[in-house]
Amino acid sequence: MLKAYYHLLLRDLRLALRNRHELANPLIFFVLVVTLFPLAVTPTPDALQAMAPGVIWVSALLAVLLSLDRLFKQDYDDGSLDQLMLSPNPLVILVLAKVSAHWLLTGLPLVLIAPLLGLFMSLPADAVTVLIYSLLLGTPVLSLVGAIGVSLTVAVNRGGVLLSLIILPLYIPILIFGANAVDVASDGLPVTGQLLFLGAVLALALSLAPLATAVALRITASR
Repeated sequence: MLKAYYHLLLRDLRLALRNRHELANPLIFFVLVVTLFPLAVTPTPDALQAMAPGVIWVSALLAVLLSLDRLFKQDYDDGSLDQLMLSPNPLVILVLAKVSAHWLLTGLPLVLIAPLLGLFMSLPADAVTVLIYSLLLGTPVLSLVGAIGVSLTVAVNRGGVLLSLIILPLYIPILIFGANAVDVASDGLPVTGQLLFLGAVLALALSLAPLATAVALRITASR
């Protein structure tokens, strides 16, 4: 099972690196939204610091949402998804491999660039550290939960709006606690509760989301 996981993970990484322009789109979107936002308001340090947690987290959420469509769509179009479902390996493991590849290509770059954007938005150093932790815990959940929505809409042409309607309500708790952790850290208060919540949600998502995605893919394929 581990061999199948790593094989599919490396395959998805190689395929994604061949289309680097698509790979860069979510990251460019993330950077543009955060850097353009101060132009619409009075860019004082206090104002930027107050808005930074929400702006960065909403931008990261939308960047992940923008990239979700390619999670299963290409495999569905070329028939690879049917081959995965016919594989003797557990579909749950294969789904987890694809979600892992998606996070490495989308979520991890967001985490790496977020500290620079946090400093750009006048966040103090402690809050930037919490921003990194919150995104490290939160962005995998966005990919895992997003995979459920993609598996339900992969057969729908131009299903981006439907995907957003399904996924965005499920993202709200992550958005609230992720942004709140950074906001509280900016005030010098402890953020253990928020980070523990994000960690618990990540553990729950790792346990249930691949299974739910695998079931949804089989339902979609049977139609």
